[in-house]
Amino acid sequence: MGLFSAVFGLPLAPVRGVVWVAERLQEEAERQYYDPGLIRRQLEEVAQARAEGTLSDEDAGKLERELVARMLEGSRRQRREGY
Repeated sequence: MGLFSAVFGLPLAPVRGVVWVAERLQEEAERQYYDPGLIRRQLEEVAQARAEGTLSDEDAGKLERELVARMLEGSRRQRREGY
């Protein structure tokens, strides 16, 4: 059965390779998106922009809520995955 599946599965090898690469890219993108260090830096940038007056209180509040939600989701994902 191993030879049979190898011969007929060979044409699908490139597809499996593309799927593998896509999965690794998604994992890396999610890791960066939920990175607490990056989110903290972005929160600091929002606070600085608010202090400089280049960002309104309303816009800054909205960005802060989004960033905190990302941080909480990242923390939840880490607990779920056991890190």
